[in-house]
Amino acid sequence: MNAISQKRALLIAGPTASGKSALALEKAAALNGVIVNADALQIYAPLRILSARPTPEEEARAPHCLYGHVGAEQPYSVAIWLAEARRQMDAAWEQGLLPIITGGTGLYFRALEQGLAPVQEIPVEVRAKWRNYTGDLHAELSSRDRAMAAKLPPSDRQRLARALEVLDATGRSLLDWQREGQDQAPLAGVHVGRIFMDVPREELYARAEARFDAMMAAGALYEARALMNLDPMLPAMKAIGLPELIAHLRGELTLEESVTQAKTATRNFIKRQLTWWRGQMRHWR
Repeated sequence: MNAISQKRALLIAGPTASGKSALALEKAAALNGVIVNADALQIYAPLRILSARPTPEEEARAPHCLYGHVGAEQPYSVAIWLAEARRQMDAAWEQGLLPIITGGTGLYFRALEQGLAPVQEIPVEVRAKWRNYTGDLHAELSSRDRAMAAKLPPSDRQRLARALEVLDATGRSLLDWQREGQDQAPLAGVHVGRIFMDVPREELYARAEARFDAMMAAGALYEARALMNLDPMLPAMKAIGLPELIAHLRGELTLEESVTQAKTATRNFIKRQLTWWRGQMRHWR
């Protein structure tokens, strides 16, 4: 398993409540695999219930990595996850195991396949110039970097500003940096299988609502109580249902209202996930 041409990986992605974890367990048993988490909330130790992390019984059925290994107050990023995932995949290959990367965080999968552009830090004044620019960002980029502008819609001001700030700060197109990152991507040269869990949207909604009811029965409110004094801007505090349950614990919502709002937030999250995958990962089928 040392030759790059022999390395294989299986990616299982999809929206919340689509059955990713169950399929990953099946594949791990059938293919001698190790499951690597690619969900940005399941990394947090205090969020076993609200992030729908695999149960201890499920974790005992196959090796699991990168689940519940980060404190809720700790900083974390795509770059940190990518480095950790690379180490776990290398360890799996050394042991003759198949890494099965599963989760719903699209940015993690994109980083695995495309790498991260190793752009130097952008000076604050350059970033502020383009983030606060009120003119036509697309026209500005087109006049200086036509190839990059052709890849971005005129309405995507965030990514247009990013392309312009990189161009100003480094003198190189963001496309150049992205190609460099892709050459260093963890899955470069690896034979990759891809599965996207395509479940009808209404069925996803029904599954997600039933799962949230199960979370409540399993003690989600106690999990929320343990986190209610943390900074609400921390990434861990964005877990679906957590802000709503904390609002109830603070007397701002009834329990019924908080559950209803949490289910609505879950539906909206599923919509965003599906929109992202359709737009960003079209090579997945």
